[in-house]
Formats: sequence, structure tokens, C-alpha cells
Amino acid sequence: MDGIILIDKPQGKTSHDIVAEARKILNIKKIGHFGTLDPLATGVLILALGKATRLFPFFSREDKVYEGRLRLGCSTDTYDSEGKPTSPEKTEFPPREFLAEALKKFEGAILQAPPSYSAKKHHGKPLYKLARARKAVPISPSQVHVHSFQIKDYQPPFLDFEVRCSSGTYVRSLAHDLGQELSCGAHLTALRRISSGSFRLKDARRMAEVRELSEAGDLEKCLIPMEILLPEFPKVILDETGSRLASHGRAVSPEFFLKIISTNPCLGEGQTLRFFSPAGRLLALARQKKPGEGFHPFVVLS
Repeated sequence: MDGIILIDKPQGKTSHDIVAEARKILNIKKIGHFGTLDPLATGVLILALGKATRLFPFFSREDKVYEGRLRLGCSTDTYDSEGKPTSPEKTEFPPREFLAEALKKFEGAILQAPPSYSAKKHHGKPLYKLARARKAVPISPSQVHVHSFQIKDYQPPFLDFEVRCSSGTYVRSLAHDLGQELSCGAHLTALRRISSGSFRLKDARRMAEVRELSEAGDLEKCLIPMEILLPEFPKVILDETGSRLASHGRAVSPEFFLKIISTNPCLGEGQTLRFFSPAGRLLALARQKKPGEGFHPFVVLS
């Protein structure tokens, strides 16, 4: 049982809760998620099963798209509606035109500090645990990229928005920082991830559906097999000898290639390849270290 399942995460559960629930439903221990969602947030959560968990580095860097709502007029310690107010209530709000200009200031490459109440770790401990213990720690900002931050609807004090951003962006921090920019305070009240990389919300399943499919023996209806993942990398079908070499993590030279399926004719240094057996099983991901050498598997999957 190796592959990916797209989950439509409900509100009120952590990403870890969903992983634990999936372990019980599927009776499999090796499950992880690609991209944390806060308990308040809903939407696309990628669950990786079995050997697909080894593909985390490729999916963790994917851009995300969110739809959400924030409330102007008050900031909170968690930057969302679950926290305690940290500013007086304001009742005067900026006009739509001024607000649109303020959102543009957050587009592009920006430095962003994570919320004090977040799962990001400081010396091995989650920030939210340190915050609950009232331990102040320095929080270093990280560079993230906000491709777009746009108004969908504005009925003061509520702003409905859509944001397209890089992995690692905290939308709660965007809401809080926008409130500081407007000098009226703001916090997130709802958030829904509608896409993660190429994966869309319309293809995600509720956990109840996954349970029903698992009990009926039809899990393949929601399991995305590893063989169709990472289509941006050339697909190389190996002969039997090449397959054995790849499965043992040994370099494979082009003489063992049966077929190359790629839109890029140049398979040079640094290019990642997907190695497949003649039967169509994904064996490994490989790269060429130096020109003229074989391709070395760096992730062996079979």
C-alpha cells in the first residue's frame, strides 16, 4: 500500500490527528502528511502511505493556494479566532481601495515571522508549548514568497481573500501583519487550502469516505499510486539488469535503458530520472553526478 491519498481535512483536528485516524482505518503504520494544516484550517491534506513517505522533499516545497476570512479591528495572541485579544477593539475600517493597496505590499518575497503559537520548533520544542509555558524565545523570520494576496469580498469588519504562496508561509501571520499595517489589528477566522502543488480540493476525500472504501476493499479508488507521481521528471524504463542495479542502489548506465519518456531530450548532470521496471513498477529516483557516468539512485523505492 504505497501511494498518496488526498484528504479534505475537517476543522478542529490537527494534521497529526488525521494521520493517527488513517493508521487505524488502513491498519498501516507508515503514514505521514505533506504540509501541516492548523486545527482551524480545512482543505487539502496530502497523506503519504508506505514508501511514498520517502517523497516528502519533493512535495513539501510545493506552492499552496488558500481561501480564507479575516476579521479587522482586533489582533489576538494566536493570530486567529482561537486566541485571546491583544489589542483594543477598533470600529473604523479602511475603504476597499486602501485595503487592496495594503495587500499588495505583502506580495513578492517577504520576511515573515511564524506565530508564537505554531508547530515550528525552537531547540526541538514546538513554539506553541513554549508560548503556553510563557517562555519568551527569539523567533527569526524566514523568507517566503506570496504570489498573490487578493480581496474576494469585503464587508467590514470581515475580509474574504485568496492567497497563493510558497510552502512555509503562515497565513495567520499574513492576517496579523496586515492588521498591523492598517493600524487596526486583524486575525484569521477561517482558512481553507484549495490546492497544494498540482493536487486540488475537488479530488480530496473525507475520512468517512476513506473508511468506507477501505472496508469495502476499494481503497484503490482513492489511492494515487507512486507510479504516476512526479510526472515532471523523465520516465526511464530499464531492462532486467538495470532494474536489479537500481533496486540495489547501484549506478545505472544508459545501455540498460529500454525507453525514455520525456519532453526534455537532454538527460544531463543534475536531471532527476524516474526508474521503472519493464513491468511498470517505480524502482528509484536517480541523478547523474558527473558527465559520462551512470545515473545514481538517491531514493530507492523497490
